[in-house]
Amino acid sequence: MNVLAWKDIRFNFLRFALAALSVGFLITGAIGIAGLYRGIVRDALLTIDEIGADLWIVQGGRVGPFADGSAVSPLLDRRVEGVPGVQSVRRFLQINQQIVVIGKETRLAITGLDFPKDRGGWLDLRSGRLMSALRGEMIADERSGLRLGSVIRLGRDDFTVVGTTRDVVDMSGDPMVFVSIPDALDIADTRPSEAVLLDRAKADNVNPDRPTRISAVIATLEPGANLEDVRAKMALWGDVNVLTADDQRKILLDGRLWRLRMQILFFLILLLAVTGIVVGMTIYSATIEKLHQIAMLKLLGARDRFILSMIVEQALVIGVLAFFTGLAFSKVIFPNFPRRIEMLGGDLIAMFLGVLLICIVGSWFGIARALKVRAQEVLA
Repeated sequence: MNVLAWKDIRFNFLRFALAALSVGFLITGAIGIAGLYRGIVRDALLTIDEIGADLWIVQGGRVGPFADGSAVSPLLDRRVEGVPGVQSVRRFLQINQQIVVIGKETRLAITGLDFPKDRGGWLDLRSGRLMSALRGEMIADERSGLRLGSVIRLGRDDFTVVGTTRDVVDMSGDPMVFVSIPDALDIADTRPSEAVLLDRAKADNVNPDRPTRISAVIATLEPGANLEDVRAKMALWGDVNVLTADDQRKILLDGRLWRLRMQILFFLILLLAVTGIVVGMTIYSATIEKLHQIAMLKLLGARDRFILSMIVEQALVIGVLAFFTGLAFSKVIFPNFPRRIEMLGGDLIAMFLGVLLICIVGSWFGIARALKVRAQEVLA
C-alpha cells in the first residue's frame, strides 16, 4: 500500500469524490443496460421455462408461437395424444390486445390455458387461487393494473380476477393475463356485428361465429421416452413443425433477440470506454499538478515503480468507490423501473473486474507523463 497515494487522496478528497461519483453514474447505466438485457431474456423465456413442455407442435414451416406466427387446428391435440411416448397434451394460445384497464390504455398478452388440464399450476401466484371454471375466470399479472377480485370486460364477456402474479410479462413487456382456451378464442374473434353478418353470408364459412385456430399444441413425454424418436414420428405428418424447448430458447436468443444483444453490447462497451476516459483524465490532471513533487521524489531516490504504484492505487480507489456507488444507485433505482432489471451476481463480478481493468488502463496516461519527469526539473 502506497502511503503517499492515500495522503494525496485525503488532501484532494473533493476531486476524487466527484470523479468517483461521475464514474458511478456511468456504472449505474452499464449495470442497467446489462440488467435490462437479462430481464428481457428472462421475460422471453419465462413461459417456455415454466410451462413444463418437452415439445411444441406448431404450424408447418413456422417456428412459432413466440418468434413467429403459428396457427394449428384445435383438434391437433387428439393426434398428438396418440403418439407413443406422449404423457400429456395441452393446447396453447397467446394474443396481444390493447384494452382499457381502470381508465388507462394497456396492452395485454392474453394467454389461453387448456382448462381443466392446465389451471395455471405452473404460475407463481402472489394471491388468490388457480382457475376452477371454464368460463369467466382470469389470472392476471399485477402490472396490468388488475387486482384480486377485479372485474374486466374483454370482448363480449366479463372476467373476474381469481389470482394474481408478479412480473409475468411477455418479450415485449406486456403483462400477461390467463383465461381458458374457449374464452381466449372468443376474445380473439371479437368483431363488429356487421363483420359477423357479412361472414355468415359467405357460403364457404361453416362457423363464422368463432375462430378455428390455436397457436400451438404442447406435449410432455413419459419418463424414459426418447425425445428425438417422438419428435421424428410427429414430423412425418408434414403439416406441422415440431420444436423442443431448447429449440424455442435458441430461436429466441439467436434469432429475435440477436440484434438487441448486439445493440446492448455496443452501448455497454461505449459506457465502459467513457468510464476509462473519465478515470484517465482525472488521473492525468492530478499527475500534471504534482510534476514538481514527482521530480522531488525522484531526486530523493524514489524509483519509478514507487511512483507507478501511487498512480495505479489512486485509479483503483476511484474505480472501487465508483462501482459500489453505482451498485447502490442501481439497488435504489431499478426496482422501480418499468421493465425487469436482472442484476445477476456473475455479471456484477465481471463488471467489477472490468472496471478495475479499465482504471488500470486509464491510469496509463498519468503514468506515461510521470515517467517523463526528470529529477533535475525540481530546480526549474
